[in-house]
Amino acid sequence: MHHVIDSDSEDELPSGWEEKSTEDGNVYYVNSCNKKIQWTHPRTGRKKVIPKDLPFGWSKMTDEGGKAVYEHKESGNTTFVDPRLAFAKEEKMHINDFRQRFDSSSTAYQILHGVDLSGKYALITGCNAGIGYETAKSLARHGCNVLLANRNMEATKKAIEEIIKETNVSEDNLKAIHLDLMSLNSVKKCALAVKAVFSDHLDMLILNAGIFGHAYEETGDKIDKTIQVNHLSHMYLALLLEPLLKKKSRVVFVSSESHRMANLKNVFVNQNLSSQKEWFSAMIAYNNSKLYNVITAKVLSEEWKDKGILVNSLHPGNMVSTNLSKSWWLYNLLFFLVRPFTKSLQQAAATTVYVATAAELEGVTGLYFNNCFYCEESTLARDKEIANEVFSISLKMVRQRMGVDDIQQYLDKYCCSKS
Repeated sequence: MHHVIDSDSEDELPSGWEEKSTEDGNVYYVNSCNKKIQWTHPRTGRKKVIPKDLPFGWSKMTDEGGKAVYEHKESGNTTFVDPRLAFAKEEKMHINDFRQRFDSSSTAYQILHGVDLSGKYALITGCNAGIGYETAKSLARHGCNVLLANRNMEATKKAIEEIIKETNVSEDNLKAIHLDLMSLNSVKKCALAVKAVFSDHLDMLILNAGIFGHAYEETGDKIDKTIQVNHLSHMYLALLLEPLLKKKSRVVFVSSESHRMANLKNVFVNQNLSSQKEWFSAMIAYNNSKLYNVITAKVLSEEWKDKGILVNSLHPGNMVSTNLSKSWWLYNLLFFLVRPFTKSLQQAAATTVYVATAAELEGVTGLYFNNCFYCEESTLARDKEIANEVFSISLKMVRQRMGVDDIQQYLDKYCCSKS
């Protein structure tokens, strides 16, 4: 169940009240008129907590009178206000308690304002242009170490150069790694390489890459390329990288509202997620692949819940100007007509960045987001039997081509004696 919390306007303190902090990370409130002190917010009635450690770049000292003073090392500015209060968040009564702080007009830059991602590690697929590029740039700008996984390494190196130029981040924070989602063997090689680069842990795995509007074409693995690129290779990559995912790691599947228009006719009969060439539809293949993203996120959220790994899916925005549409002239024409009403890339990246970083989503898993807030998935996506069957077929498709290494535990659970 999702518990909606009111907007930020309610969080404003009434006149005469002041917010203060304790050493151990609690927030309390003082009324300057009657000297009343309380632990709960005077307007919302809710308790807040703050990080136990000071934000990056801040130090604490005491003045001659013994009063705490905080200094920002880089700027030299001092303040009597505890800088941790800028990161105060409400103590949750339920895991899924979080307020809607952002909407469809919000940008990734606004969401990350004041956030320090130093020491965090992220891998993003399909990020040499478009939404993935904006996501990578936004995370890097705030100190995150980003691994850009793409097929075109030359374009990826150019993307890294552009990010460095636009953000002045260190080139040590950005690395390129080869990943061809049309090859399961390439996916496995990529996973091995990622483990070598991020040997300790991976904080964010953002599965962003996707194709749209392609005619029927089989990959070297004999799978329709839309289904393989958008779904199967991403699912396989997530399973292979599971050892790097620790408690509080976040896995983000970039799906689409198009998942609501999926058509699963013959999928279960044929035990194959790819449509046969005779009745192939580029639109249905795309819609189905996006449904499989939502389903995979929900299944893995349950599988990894006990480990504290958070898995969610999202819709980035309608008719966003990206390279996704370059293969279909009709989509390009439609976009030209509606462009004044669509999201910018910074706005389209906002939901991805929100789901990957927002403090209030700590512990939140198995949800689908749109416009930076929880949104109910389609009926098909919520059907557990359908989800288990789709996951089972996906596993068998991988097994037929790559064997059982790294997926045996899931085969045992979801496929059992099934062929």
